[in-house]
Amino acid sequence: MANLIVKGGNKLNGEITPAGNKNSALPILCATLLTDEPIVIRNFPELTDVGKLIDLLQELGSTVKWDKEKEILEIDNSKFCKSFGDTGFPLGMRGAVLLLAPLIHRHKVLEVKQEIGGCSLGIRELDPHLEILTGLGAKVKSNEKILIEAKNGLKGDSLWQDYMSVTTTENFVMAASLAKGTSVMVNAASEPHVQDLCNFLVQMGAKIVGIGSSTLTVHGVKELHGTEFTISSDHHEITTLLALGAMTGGRVRVNNAIPHHFPLINKTFAKFGVEIKYDGDTAYSESNGKLKVVEPFTKNLLQKVEAAPWPYFPTDLLPLIMALAVKAEGNTMFWNKLYEGGLFWIPEMIKFGAHIVMCDPHRVIVFGGKELRPTTVDAPNIIRATVALLMVALTIEGESVILNADTIKRAHPNFVENLQKLGADIKWDE
Repeated sequence: MANLIVKGGNKLNGEITPAGNKNSALPILCATLLTDEPIVIRNFPELTDVGKLIDLLQELGSTVKWDKEKEILEIDNSKFCKSFGDTGFPLGMRGAVLLLAPLIHRHKVLEVKQEIGGCSLGIRELDPHLEILTGLGAKVKSNEKILIEAKNGLKGDSLWQDYMSVTTTENFVMAASLAKGTSVMVNAASEPHVQDLCNFLVQMGAKIVGIGSSTLTVHGVKELHGTEFTISSDHHEITTLLALGAMTGGRVRVNNAIPHHFPLINKTFAKFGVEIKYDGDTAYSESNGKLKVVEPFTKNLLQKVEAAPWPYFPTDLLPLIMALAVKAEGNTMFWNKLYEGGLFWIPEMIKFGAHIVMCDPHRVIVFGGKELRPTTVDAPNIIRATVALLMVALTIEGESVILNADTIKRAHPNFVENLQKLGADIKWDE
């Protein structure tokens, strides 16, 4: 595991182009299995999670050419394996659940080991994915292993989800795109990376209506074809860079900042006195002097940031805005409505001197603007929480150490190098 050595206090200034969205890259890579024709994906990020999935696909017969410098990936699945034999489907790796729909189309029969998925944020359910496949006509049997069969292909149907799940929605659109007839999902997720996958499938020939909404209608087609597609910028990285400009008293300009996805995020920035402006699709932040929490008109309530599935404020961005709140004078309540383990890293932030009270597993109050000190913290296995600790460390004069910070590499290629270009005194200690 690698540690980050951070000498904070520098203003960050400059112009930077964010990486492609990791949460788009994984499902899009899985969706390439829906055709045997060559596919080219641009703005493809170099990340550990993505690299592991590419290695798996190559082991199973896919031909992959990846120009990491140009961020272009070419993939041809025409020689992909016909079955997994006795070993079964490798569900254990991160993101592999997104292979369920493409593989049931290719293999018709799929044997899956019974494993509980999850991460530091909480358990990730397999049940909703199986419900999607059974809802579209697959048969599922469960003993020591789970057997999924769709020997005659999938058939369109209407489904209403318990909650807005990103990966379940992604499996649905992949399954429904080649199912016979029309499929409808109500309570579908609509995050930018879900939209990316839908737009990618449309370019492959899929017929999807309602992209970006909570109801998706998919008219199944007989086959999908090859295409070229550009992954959108990572809105998590854009938010991080804009916040760092404001937190350090500098000015960071972020190119390819997808303004149409940012109205609510920008509104949240404004709660801390930070105005996000645009020069075309280049975003930059401006703050009027010291960061300060804007007091609500309802004086007996705290300013608050509520995070839930899109189009709510994104849950994954909550730690980043919490870092901003630690630097802003005033008090803010943060409410994570999604993950039961999403706030248990807070004691590490408190080591810097931050005043934070945990109300319950889903809510905390940040008493911002307090004096902070450099220190050593243990990074949790949560990408944005680790980034949030780094963000605060960059604002504190003196040397801080973030232990076991490798998790950043799962989502942000060349992140440390890009911060160095903006003036950050930061390095890996490996």
